Amino acid sequence: MRKNNIILKIDLILFLTFFSSVLLAQNPYPSSSTNQPTMEDLFSVKETFKYEVKYGFFKLGWVEVTLLSDTLYQGKVHKHILTSIKSNNNVPLVGTEIDEFNSFFYTNEDGLPVTSYYWKDNVDEEAYKEIEYEFDREANVVRYKEEDDTRDTLDIVEPATAGHIIFYFSRLFAGSNQSTRLPVFVTKKSGFIVMENSSTIEMRKYKPFDKEVATYLSTGSTENIDGPFGFSGNFRAWFLADDLRVPLEARVKVLFGNAIVRLIEYNREEL
Repeated sequence: MRKNNIILKIDLILFLTFFSSVLLAQNPYPSSSTNQPTMEDLFSVKETFKYEVKYGFFKLGWVEVTLLSDTLYQGKVHKHILTSIKSNNNVPLVGTEIDEFNSFFYTNEDGLPVTSYYWKDNVDEEAYKEIEYEFDREANVVRYKEEDDTRDTLDIVEPATAGHIIFYFSRLFAGSNQSTRLPVFVTKKSGFIVMENSSTIEMRKYKPFDKEVATYLSTGSTENIDGPFGFSGNFRAWFLADDLRVPLEARVKVLFGNAIVRLIEYNREEL
């Protein structure tokens, strides 16, 4: 059972790496926008997201994303993003897994989000700060501690991120017709997430909205990032064609089909 639990957790972490942020379905959203959002735009609202994770016929679990209150880290004000993952204990051999992923991050001079400190809490096993990545920009290194207590340093590559900052970075370019390449530090090494962002509108239906909504499709792949279940490194992601490019869905290509992360709840409150 422990082996299957580990596989599930790796899967969910991987999905979050790709993505992996009060208006409700019956309320009107801002009209579609051809202008790209900035980090300042994304911080001007309070958003909460809930996603359902499926692999084939199995509902693996749920992912919730929230931006918490600002925090002071090493004398500098940072944003704090929390991603919570809960497994579906009705899936055979999975059991209960509750993991929380945290990042302190800020916007750099180029208007891009970068990580200062990332950690994982394995809540169900009471193993807190089980994984840690510290970004030391004075020494130009990333220091990490992984689940097996391995500790080492990596050369920093900017704009350096860990964990789930792709959740914000990808929104800045969705619908832009631009290519992006984001450095990501994960599983003891550095890699990249490469994306092509189309401006073509596609109408799709999602649970939080009463009607079909206009979306943008981004396609991408990873470099030097390993994945489970025969993950090929290729993925597709859809974003709402609104002013904030809300992440709606990710489809990750694996050996026997697609793993799907799909938005099922979204709340938005102007600050």
